[in-house]
Amino acid sequence: MQLPPKVTDRAFERLAEIGASDQGQALRIAVEGGGCSGFQYEIKLDAPAEDDLVLEGQGEKVVVDSISLPFLADAVIDFSEELIGARFVIENPNASSSCGCGTSFSM
Repeated sequence: MQLPPKVTDRAFERLAEIGASDQGQALRIAVEGGGCSGFQYEIKLDAPAEDDLVLEGQGEKVVVDSISLPFLADAVIDFSEELIGARFVIENPNASSSCGCGTSFSM
């Protein structure tokens, strides 16, 4: 059985700070072919679609399309603030390796 991804409170807080739901938007997490490791994450604000898995918290939404969902089973979606910048990050237990910037991975 595949568990859906989890979203941290910190990620939902960041979405609230930027007013995503006020704009009718959700954080879309998708997996596409490509990148230096074989697959890459696409992370953007987008309107939810009918076949999306919707994860809700603090009045905000994170959505994952049905094709990307198996690649993100039991992953954790978080928001990180470091000296080099702030960004949404994904801890993916399904990835066997990832690139240095964390935007692509292999399985």
